[in-house]
Amino acid sequence: MKQPQPSFYNLAWRWHFYAGLFVAPFMILLALTGIVYLFKPQLDPWMYRDLMVVEAGAQRQSADTLLAKVRQAYPQGHIGQYLPPLNAERSAQFVVHDGGRELNVFVDPYRAEVLGVQDGKRNLQAIARALHGELMIGTLGDRLVELAAGWGIVLVVSGLYLWWPRGRSGAGVLWPRLTARGRLLWRDLHAVVGFWGSALLLFMLLSGMTWTGFWGKQYAELWNRFPAAMWTTVPTSDQQAGALNDAHRQTVPWALENTPMPVSGAHAEHRGHHTGHSAPAAPQIGLQQVQDLADARGVTPGYSITAPTTADGVFTIAVFADDPRHDATLHVDQYTGQVLADVRWQDYGTAARATELGVMLHEGRMFGPVHQAIILLVCLMILLGAVSGLVMWWKRKPSGSLGAPPLRHDLPRWKAAVAVMALLGVLFPLVGLSMLVVGLADRLWLRRRRPLPR
Repeated sequence: MKQPQPSFYNLAWRWHFYAGLFVAPFMILLALTGIVYLFKPQLDPWMYRDLMVVEAGAQRQSADTLLAKVRQAYPQGHIGQYLPPLNAERSAQFVVHDGGRELNVFVDPYRAEVLGVQDGKRNLQAIARALHGELMIGTLGDRLVELAAGWGIVLVVSGLYLWWPRGRSGAGVLWPRLTARGRLLWRDLHAVVGFWGSALLLFMLLSGMTWTGFWGKQYAELWNRFPAAMWTTVPTSDQQAGALNDAHRQTVPWALENTPMPVSGAHAEHRGHHTGHSAPAAPQIGLQQVQDLADARGVTPGYSITAPTTADGVFTIAVFADDPRHDATLHVDQYTGQVLADVRWQDYGTAARATELGVMLHEGRMFGPVHQAIILLVCLMILLGAVSGLVMWWKRKPSGSLGAPPLRHDLPRWKAAVAVMALLGVLFPLVGLSMLVVGLADRLWLRRRRPLPR
């Protein structure tokens, strides 16, 4: 009697199950928070109209006048950042650190009146962004999101293997059998949506991974390089520009995160090697002068001006543009107004350009409403894929058991599959480490169980 041909299908299903059970809750959270952040341009002016929208006047007040008004309202506060009005009908915004709180203070640029204040870390967009990036629990959350994204790639690869038609076509493969009921319908929705959305999901996962704290940092150090000559003509500190970014607020583009922060020259002459530790900032140029400099150099509206915090710090003008070709990051001496560094798209290397382009495609801002609609569709497909997978698991899960698919005891090692999984483990070290842990746990669990009949 001919022996049945063993198949890798069973083992792939088991690994797909483990990955899906871990990844699904994260995918649901990432999709929902992603949708909130996707529609930030529409939601913010609608939700905070009284803060953000103003009636255009004859002439705007200077940035220094607005700054004085904010300092009068918050005499003990530190002004960290200024965001000039985006257009004629938008307010100006200051980021104020006051009594341990981070506040977004909105000011009418024509009448120099404080319109109101918003918690910088507890508004809808800040919460959505912080959840999306690190689950609002810092480094641990960042690593969990990175792990989920890496396992999401494993999920897509194993899912495509499970979907492969093997002689089937049409209903249940390329489109769902909508007349079906129960678990079969959920299975069709899961498989078909997973197939059609696999390339987009891989893109979203990979482009999002560049922002993670472990894999993203290694990726940036390897590929994100600027010519050393760009920084040899100005003194620099040991601080990197990435320190200006945090989980709830984006200031400088990804490409600039691992570049050094210059220091203001008036104090650099007396310091030799700069450690970044010095007296409080005492700028000798006005905020309006910095804004005029940004406008004169053609920086795209929507930029921010980050104020120096120490005596050797700098003003940083930065715009993380919807179209990365308009990105700009300028560092300005707080005493002389000299531009110490001016980095634009044309200065980016090939990897930095590809990454910045990927990030903006990921965020859905580059091509207007059409782009938003496409990314919304991707998010909805992710939601449907995750929810349908969880429903299928719940419907087949035996009472009192996790419901992992049984593994045949005679299943051979499939060389190609092992190679693919090993490659993913090497490319994404956190995933590789977790693979070893899960594989060992799975092996120990199987040893405790009686082998299944062939």
